[in-house]
Amino acid sequence: MSTSEATSSSLVENAYRAMKAAVRDNVFAPGYQGSEQEIALKLGMSRTPVHEALIRLQEEGLVRVLPKRGIQVCALSPDDMREIYDLIATLEGRAAEAIAAAADAPKRAALEALDAINIDMKTALERDDLDAWARTDDRFHRALVERCGNARLARAVSTVMDQSHRARMVTLRLRVKPTRSLKEHLAVTAAIRKGDAPRAGALARAHREHARDELLPLLEKLGMRHL
Repeated sequence: MSTSEATSSSLVENAYRAMKAAVRDNVFAPGYQGSEQEIALKLGMSRTPVHEALIRLQEEGLVRVLPKRGIQVCALSPDDMREIYDLIATLEGRAAEAIAAAADAPKRAALEALDAINIDMKTALERDDLDAWARTDDRFHRALVERCGNARLARAVSTVMDQSHRARMVTLRLRVKPTRSLKEHLAVTAAIRKGDAPRAGALARAHREHARDELLPLLEKLGMRHL
């Protein structure tokens, strides 16, 4: 790769990361519509890498490219959220099973990463720092799938997690303190440590199902039809 090609690739990656963060954090809210030039100006970037980044984000279901009209940030309905959580529960269950059944070295490395995150989550909860809790929760789930040895599974989960992130952040301070989340994480890692793949998978699935069953009624109570 030439220097110019490497620079171009880096600019696209920077634009992609900046735009994804803006969508995930509601800087560009659901339903937002704007031209590529407008978005490039807001991000402080040139239009070409932004164009390439938006194509990637469309493939991930975060935006919709509108011919000659720029882009629109995709909104999610509660039914979309239900489908997303059902998919995540299934895939993360499989990831937990794979780690539990893995050889000693990769299992040990995965557990070291997961245990460290759980310690950080405990600290966040003790400080009542919900933003830090949300970051550590996201890290735990990403580490679970990234350490399972199945790159395609990890990419699939990452995409739908990005889609669901907005709903989780909107309701972050409207739910009870998420102490159960840490307990369930610890139960998953304990089953992995024992090499009990069926139990690890069942616990990982149940954990996401609990989150789904807490989130969806809250969205209905708030009257939120789109996120």
